[in-house]
Amino acid sequence: MGQLRSNTDGNHSGSDVAALVYDANFSAKLEARDIEKAYARLFSTEDGRKVLGHLQAITFHRALAPHSAEEELRYIEGQRAMMASILRLIDRGRQP
Repeated sequence: MGQLRSNTDGNHSGSDVAALVYDANFSAKLEARDIEKAYARLFSTEDGRKVLGHLQAITFHRALAPHSAEEELRYIEGQRAMMASILRLIDRGRQP
């Protein structure tokens, strides 16, 4: 499994946003429970709750027109499925 890492030197100022790079050489195996706990920690912060609310608004609280193309429907359903996966991981991570 790969890992996302910052491509900067780690010295971030207040307005810097570190670009993420996928590191395919990362070989440590992450356990499912560790990932669940990480999601719970990440989205328990004030910023995490804001981001989670935003993601829910742009996925679950969005409707397409009745005449929308099948591709659009599939795209938004993929977004909703990803959001549902994130919510499940958060819930599992909060369990003792």
